[in-house]
This record gives sequence, C-alpha cells and structure tokens, in this order.
Amino acid sequence: MQRFFVEPHQIDGDRHEIHITGSDVNHIVNVLRMKKDEELWISDKEKEYHCVIENAGEDEVLLHILYVQEPDYLFQGLPKADKMELIIQKAVELGAYSVVPVSTRRCVVKLDNKKAEKKVSRWQQIAESAAKQSKRMLVPEVHSVMTFKEALVYAKELDVLLIPYELAKGMKETKELIRSIEPGKSIGVFIGPEGGFEEQEVADAMEAGAKPITLGHRILRTETAGLAVLSVLMFQLEDE
Repeated sequence: MQRFFVEPHQIDGDRHEIHITGSDVNHIVNVLRMKKDEELWISDKEKEYHCVIENAGEDEVLLHILYVQEPDYLFQGLPKADKMELIIQKAVELGAYSVVPVSTRRCVVKLDNKKAEKKVSRWQQIAESAAKQSKRMLVPEVHSVMTFKEALVYAKELDVLLIPYELAKGMKETKELIRSIEPGKSIGVFIGPEGGFEEQEVADAMEAGAKPITLGHRILRTETAGLAVLSVLMFQLEDE
C-alpha cells in the first residue's frame, strides 16, 4: 500500500479528511494512477492514518480517514546488560510506537536519574536508526524510565492491555483475545525482567485492566517475549 507524508495543517480531524497538495498530487494521480476508493497510508510523523481516496483532482487529492493507527506501547521491565538495546531495535522494526522502560521489583538493574537519562538518550538513538532502516513513517519514542505503578497509570488510557503470564489460561483463550482486537485500537504490552513479575504486580496490572495471555508451552527470555507479542499483533492488525 502506498504511503505519503503530510503536514499537520493538511489534516481535518473533525471532518475525517486529509488534503494532499503539491508534488504528491502529480505522483498519486499521474504516476501511480490511483483513483477514487483506492486506499493508502498517510503520516504526519506523529500518527499514521489509513485513508481512502474520495476525489483525485488536478490540484488536490481529497482523502477520507478510515481510521487512525493507534500505537502499540511496549512496557519493558529493565533487563540486564545491553539487552534493552536489542529489544528497542527489534520492537521498532515490528511496529512499536513507544518503548517504556519499567523498573519492577525483580529488576536487577537499578538506574539513578543521571544514568537513566544517559541510557534513554542512547536508546532513542537506536530507535531512530531502527526506524530509518525499517522505513517507518515515524520515529518511536523511548520514554523515560517509570516505576511499575507509574506505568500502569500511564497505560490506563490505552484500549487494550496485555500481560504475558505463566499462569494465564490456555492458547485458545489467548487467540480469541488477540482476534478480538480491532485495527485502530491502542495496545499496551507489559513484559517483566529476567525474573518475571511478582504475583502482586500481575494482580495490580489485572486490576488496572490488563488481560493475562500465554505465549505457549515454552518459557521465553525477557528479550524474546515482547517481540513475540508484537509479531502476533503485527500479523493480526496490519492489513497491508
């Protein structure tokens, strides 16, 4: 599916319209020969919009917004060594909108404010490089380190919260839950550090609305678990 960038002033959210002007009009109409009712993706570098062409004129292409691609947030428990660099790189490649480093009770790594700030700056550079390499339409944000409680508060506005948990029900229930997520829903995925989440943390997450899911019979490393969930969400929610 074709993808284009626009400036924020070209988007009329109230009318669910996007106005394409300038050289992109010629590219859409004369080079790609796109017509009414064909679909494409638009980005203002902050959000992605799935659109359909309403009218393709000589000076302007009018698009109708079908839905806004809401973000996938990966709430990652701080892992040891340099694992976070790999996690961020691959999460960006798999479509994550933001990675939120989370300090949980079983985290071995403890960062003071100065160290955390330096780490986040480095992680953001990795996110930017991964976005360019994978031709993302926006650069995902690596958020400042949060406590688990702060992360739950931050995630409360998201539509769907998922937390892989070894005591979750079987794969059938997990598949049904994943299938029920509609395109345009915002999703938060909570992944524990090497030692996993404590039971109280899982209970707190569930009280905040998180749904426990299983990742199968195998025990996945912290650097694998989140990427497994993002991969499933990508195949489930991305149409083209």
